[in-house]
Amino acid sequence: MKILQIVPSISLIYGGPSQMVLGLAPALAQEGAEVTILTTDSNGDIGQKPLDVPLNRPIKQDGYEIIYFRCAPFRRYKFSLDLLQWLKHHAQEFDLAHIHALFSPVSSAAAIACRQQKLPYILRPLGTLDPADLRKKKQLKQLYAAIIERQNLAGAAAIHFTSNQEAKISQRFGVSTPDLVIPLGVKEGERRRGGEGENVLRKQFGIPAEIPLVLFMSRIDPKKGLNLLIPALEKLLSIGYKFHFVLAGTNPQDPDYEQKIISQIQNSPLRSHTTITGFVTGELKVSLLQAADLFVLPSYYENFGIAVAEAMVAGTPVVISDQVHICQQVRDSESGWVGATDVQVLVELLQAALQNPEERQRRGLNARQYALQHFSWDAIARQTIQAYQKILTN
Repeated sequence: MKILQIVPSISLIYGGPSQMVLGLAPALAQEGAEVTILTTDSNGDIGQKPLDVPLNRPIKQDGYEIIYFRCAPFRRYKFSLDLLQWLKHHAQEFDLAHIHALFSPVSSAAAIACRQQKLPYILRPLGTLDPADLRKKKQLKQLYAAIIERQNLAGAAAIHFTSNQEAKISQRFGVSTPDLVIPLGVKEGERRRGGEGENVLRKQFGIPAEIPLVLFMSRIDPKKGLNLLIPALEKLLSIGYKFHFVLAGTNPQDPDYEQKIISQIQNSPLRSHTTITGFVTGELKVSLLQAADLFVLPSYYENFGIAVAEAMVAGTPVVISDQVHICQQVRDSESGWVGATDVQVLVELLQAALQNPEERQRRGLNARQYALQHFSWDAIARQTIQAYQKILTN
């Protein structure tokens, strides 16, 4: 089975949902699929240099291949004439395309090209069909959908949602294309013996062993609910709760908002109880996830919540809003605490978690067990291969 994965960019700047193809591709290859990723060298929309990668030729890695194309002429909108030309000439060599993103010109044009070349394709909207997301640039998106995306959705073999909740609330523009619900996968970080990584990290950040570490690790964006989390943490401090807050993340696409949040913390009682790390990756990221006593993400909408799944696989219980669409899995598996997007509700959830270390430990163990079973890339790849086979035999 020869599969194309088409995604506008896999730069870290665009977050986990775009990067997921780098987890999916090798897992599919392990299941026997031949996988080629088509993407661009886009690395941000506001002045960042393109990715420093070879262009227009396959790069083999981890059992699959990836081809980068120059993002031009519309860099901000991640378009690539070279990618589309390649697809036009090579589409017939593949059995199926899995296209990641809607309302992105390169993905939209790729779907049109697949139809022209009679190549079956799956569309993954990355949360862009969520009514909350559609309200942003509403008129432009309605026009874009009417002219382009409605036909792309109608022509797809399936629409790939990453949670039942995402599928349930998504706008379809009157299209009846079948749903395909497969979650995103996460990779387990290497665990050090005897809490060695946690001890080193706490020493590095000056956090006493007995103080709970509360971690936010995500893009610093208005939708992530930091306007709820910061006042909730301030209230907990005011009533005597002890904790250390780690804010890990950045937002190169909106540096003004990032600076606003940092300034808000620096001018708050939280200042002496907070470490701001910026963007983290590699060993530091894994150490933070494993050392945290609680992972918090009170987002206003999240079509999956890849950072939540990463915390779960690290064995960290989570406190999330009911707008993070794996909230039902968290509830059912008792992997954390879930509540509404409200400051007082968040205060109560955090209180319940902070005052009961034994319950945190129990829910953390549940989280890890559930994530290893349901969010491992091996499990996701098997589900995905079965879906591909079903499409190709229909």
